[in-house]
Amino acid sequence: MNEMVTIPKAEYDRLRAAADDLADIALYEAAKADIAAGRDELIPAAFADRLIDGESPVRVFRELRGLTQSALSRSSGVNRVQIADIEAGRSAGSVETMRKLAIALNVTIDDLV
Repeated sequence: MNEMVTIPKAEYDRLRAAADDLADIALYEAAKADIAAGRDELIPAAFADRLIDGESPVRVFRELRGLTQSALSRSSGVNRVQIADIEAGRSAGSVETMRKLAIALNVTIDDLV
């Protein structure tokens, strides 16, 4: 079982690059399958940029879903003022509050915190 093969470094590097490319293709195909099956979604770049820039995820996902604070309040059972405070950064919201908002926005709690 101690068999060895010696190949030129250039060939080794080419094989490693091909393996990396194959892994990237597999991840891409898995992501496409998740989107097609409804397990994941595409987020427009403008909304993704807002998240990256540190804007409140609750606000970004609420606006992505086309909801007002009042509509999100009704669908989540969370007080509208509480939502406004979370979006403005004046409150972090309890775990239970974030769970309710995540369910109403159809995202995970991780997406919101």
